[in-house]
Amino acid sequence: MLTDRDLQELLNYQGKSPVLSVYLNTDPTEGNADAYKLRLRSMLKEVDLPGDVSAVAQYVDHEHNWSGNSVAIFSSEPEGYFKAFPLAVPLRSRVRVGDRPNVKPLADLLDSYGGYGVVVVDKIGARLFYFHLGELREQEGVMGEIVRHTKRGGGSAAAGRRGGTAGQTDYTDEVADRNIKDAVDFATHFFAENNVRRVLIGGTQDNVALFRNELPKSWQSLVVGTFNISMNASANEVQARAMEIGQHAEERREQQLVELVITNAAKGRGAVVQLDDTLKAGFVSAVELEFCPYCGGACEQIPDVVDLAVRKVMQTGGEVEVLHQGVAAGKLNQIGAVLRY
Repeated sequence: MLTDRDLQELLNYQGKSPVLSVYLNTDPTEGNADAYKLRLRSMLKEVDLPGDVSAVAQYVDHEHNWSGNSVAIFSSEPEGYFKAFPLAVPLRSRVRVGDRPNVKPLADLLDSYGGYGVVVVDKIGARLFYFHLGELREQEGVMGEIVRHTKRGGGSAAAGRRGGTAGQTDYTDEVADRNIKDAVDFATHFFAENNVRRVLIGGTQDNVALFRNELPKSWQSLVVGTFNISMNASANEVQARAMEIGQHAEERREQQLVELVITNAAKGRGAVVQLDDTLKAGFVSAVELEFCPYCGGACEQIPDVVDLAVRKVMQTGGEVEVLHQGVAAGKLNQIGAVLRY
C-alpha cells in the first residue's frame, strides 16, 4: 500500500547511482502470475543494471503476493535502495532508468483515484468512507436519535388535540434536522483528517439535499457528485458507484481546466502552454544550455524533463492533472501550467 509518506520519500530520494523504476500491470482479469512474470523478463532485457534486475526478479518471484492489480518497484542496488508497492488499481506496464524514481505514473494514479470521501446519509445517521488509490482506507459511522412516527388514526387530526399530528411532525422534523447537522459535523471532521480532495454524497434525493445544504461552503466546493443508494449497501457497492460518478466528474473538470489554461495563456494571465514555456515557468528548460540564465550556475542534463516537472510540482504541494484521451487532451496537446495564486 502506497502512503503519503512513501510518496514523499520517492519524491525526495536522490542517490549517486541510477534508479530502476518498474510498473507492472497484474490485473487478474487479463492474465495470471506466470504470464506477468514472462512480461516482466521481456521488459527488463534491455536494462543494463544486473543487480537491480535481479532484485526486481527476486521480489516478483518470491515476495509479491499478487493480490492487487499492479505493482510499482524502485531499485538502486549499489545504494541498497529497494521499494515495492502493490496497488489496487491497474497501471500500464513500463520500465524506466533515471537518477531518481520515476513518479509520473503515480501522479496519474493520484489524479484519477486519490482522496475520495463518500458519505451515505439518511435522517438517522451517516456512513463515512475514505477511498484512496482504489482502496478503502477508513470507514466510520455516526448515529443520531431515532426518528419516531406516530401511528395514524385513533383520534382527531386537529393540531393540539389527542391523536393530532402537527406537534409530532414538528418533533420528528427537529430530530431529523439535528441528526443531519450532527452527521455533517462528523463528516467534515472525517474528511479533514483524511485529506479528502473530492466528496460524493449518497442516499435518497431528499436526504442528500438536506445534507448538502448544511455543508460549509468550503466543503460544498469539493462535492463532485451525488447518487441514490441504500444505507445498507456494502462498501464495494458504495465504492463502485462513487468511482463511476467521480470519473465522469473528473472528465468534466479536466475540460474546464484545459479551457482555463488555454484562455489565460492567450491573455497572459498567469498560465502557459507547450513544453518549453511550461518548463521555463519552473526554471527548467528543454533547450540544452551551458549555464543557467537565472543564477549563472552550470546546467545539468536530465533524462526525462516531464518527470522532473511533475516531481517539482508535487514536491511544492501543487496539483498535477493528467489528461487522458479525449477532447480535453487534444486541445492542450502537450503540457501546460497555471499559477495557484
